[in-house]
Amino acid sequence: MPPRHAPIRVEAEIDMSDIPADFRDRLDLRVVIAEIDRKRAETEKFVAEQRKLIAEAGKLDRDRMLAPWLAIVGLVGGIITVLGALARWKGWGG
Repeated sequence: MPPRHAPIRVEAEIDMSDIPADFRDRLDLRVVIAEIDRKRAETEKFVAEQRKLIAEAGKLDRDRMLAPWLAIVGLVGGIITVLGALARWKGWGG
C-alpha cells in the first residue's frame, strides 16, 4: 500500500551567490550595538529631563496656589503694622 501523504519536497537551498559579498560589512554588530546604546542613553536623558520638568511644574503649581494666601497675609500684616503705628502716634497703646 503506497503512503497516503505526499513526500516532502525540499525546494532549492539558498545558493551562496544569493548572499551579497559585503554582507559582513553591512552587518557589523558592534555598530548596531553602539547605536542601540546611544539611543538608550538619549532616551534616558529625555526621561530625566521630563521628570525635571514635571517637578518644576509641580513647584509652579504649588506657588500659584500659595500666592493668594501670601498676598492676604502680607495685606493683613501691613494693616496691623499701620494700625499699631497709628495707635502709638495717638497714644492709645499705653
